[in-house]
Amino acid sequence: MSKKRILVVDDERSITRLLRLNLEQTGNYEVREENSGARVLKSARDFKPDLILLDVMMPDVDGGDVAAGLKQDPDLRKTPVVFLTAAVRKEELDASGGRIGGRSYIAKPIDVKGVIGVIEKTLAS
Repeated sequence: MSKKRILVVDDERSITRLLRLNLEQTGNYEVREENSGARVLKSARDFKPDLILLDVMMPDVDGGDVAAGLKQDPDLRKTPVVFLTAAVRKEELDASGGRIGGRSYIAKPIDVKGVIGVIEKTLAS
């Protein structure tokens, strides 16, 4: 089985590093980190991820704007995006099935097992 390619985008390097290390440790994922919203499109074009974990609030470019840009790119428009956010509490996401406005979200602080579950569920659909 080939490894799934995950692009992790967050302006906090500690979060992208933590996710990369934990996901790669499973042996199921190849992970690339990106810490600038402005560089996500280029990173995604180069890496060709199976899924993107995308922070909602970044200082340079809003995660929603990045997601819109991904949807406009013919090669990336079908790549699933799961948002990472500190703006919504875990309890709120649990009550909504992890989706808000039709989008998948993961609440911070991040639970790696929960992230893996969301990745697997998203890639299976």
